[in-house]
Amino acid sequence: MILVVDDDPTIRASLGMLLRRGGYEPVVADGPAAAMEIVRSREPELVLLDMNFSRFTTGEEGLTLLRQIKIFAPKVPVILMTAWGSIELAVEGMRAGAFDFITKPWDNRRLLDRVAVALDMVKETPVNQPAANPTFDRSFIIGNSQGLRAVLATVARVAPTNAPVLITGESGTGKELIAEAIHRNSRRHAGPFVKVNLGGLSQSLFESEMFGHKKGAFTDAIADRVGRFEAADGGTIFLDEIGELDMACQVKLLRVLQEQRFEPLGSSKTRQVDVRIVCATNADMPAMVAARTFREDLFYRINLVNVELPPLRMRKDDVPLLAEKFLTDAARANSLDVPALGADAVTFLKSLPYPGNIRELKNLVERTLLICGGATLTEADFRRSGANVAAGDVAPATGTLDEVERERIVASMERHGGNVSRVAAELGLSWGALYRRLEKFNLKS
Repeated sequence: MILVVDDDPTIRASLGMLLRRGGYEPVVADGPAAAMEIVRSREPELVLLDMNFSRFTTGEEGLTLLRQIKIFAPKVPVILMTAWGSIELAVEGMRAGAFDFITKPWDNRRLLDRVAVALDMVKETPVNQPAANPTFDRSFIIGNSQGLRAVLATVARVAPTNAPVLITGESGTGKELIAEAIHRNSRRHAGPFVKVNLGGLSQSLFESEMFGHKKGAFTDAIADRVGRFEAADGGTIFLDEIGELDMACQVKLLRVLQEQRFEPLGSSKTRQVDVRIVCATNADMPAMVAARTFREDLFYRINLVNVELPPLRMRKDDVPLLAEKFLTDAARANSLDVPALGADAVTFLKSLPYPGNIRELKNLVERTLLICGGATLTEADFRRSGANVAAGDVAPATGTLDEVERERIVASMERHGGNVSRVAAELGLSWGALYRRLEKFNLKS
């Protein structure tokens, strides 16, 4: 049973008809008193709650009712309904415990989709779902550590829904692979999986790249171009480095995520798309929201479900499996015999702090294979492969992780004379990730 709370009888009737067509049982209430009577007596599965009960209110009545519902029925998801100009009110509601929000006028398909997502997400799911679910495809994800199993349990639960997902974690932890796992295990798996690195997209190119353009829309527009959103229609769009997006582009992205409609540059024709949103970042998004460098309303829109990836230093049991995989792939790519990993090499690899995470391990294994070779790779081989992992870098492991990471970066900077490109390559970090660490440890000149 779904409770619809709105003071407008036309809206109550429209939503009731829509929900019945979607296979749900709607119950309506015209205000807080009637709504709370239903919540107390029948406890609905979900509540669709309008934020304004008259033109004289500014949403406080809706927020008060939301808080009351969460007290009496904390597990019942509440989806807020508000006008586009009242997005800040919806954000306040999200802080108060709302599950999601939609704007009026709503799109029927999108509203039913949000309802389905909310109901799916509150269902109990066993922690071991990836192993228990024979249809869950994790064949391309290496590892079986407790931290990874917890991540995959969340992925298995959320993938079949259309919920927007925000994947967080340090650089090199495998966020793109998790995004691909969400797509492969979704109902959209036959559709496109479109990847966009927002960190490498300038403000001037954002609209053309994301929404496309018509020939002649600007000086260099010599032909029509299909944007990434249109290319992803019926599938999933993966927005990597979402934390790098500037404020002007954030506004444009929010509108499209909310309405799934846009106009290509130079066109007056509105395009409608059906796209699932998965984002990723290694930035501290709550801190960015607090610092007003990332819009709070956009953060709530993309962060309905958060999947946080553990760093490799917290997945040490997965290091041998990953090393074997990278060793095999590198040997085959270079037409070499696949060497074995010595026991001392495995112990050594598991002892490293990996500030560059999986990407750093991959670079280290490939470099050691090419430099040392042999039937068996030993600890000495990994130390000798530039020991750009540097044997000395392992020694500070008795300090904090930050201290270990800082010393490794300092040592690498000294080895390469401050050449940022070489340091980033050695540590398995992107330029952006390395620069953030240089700022964090006050190492920038």
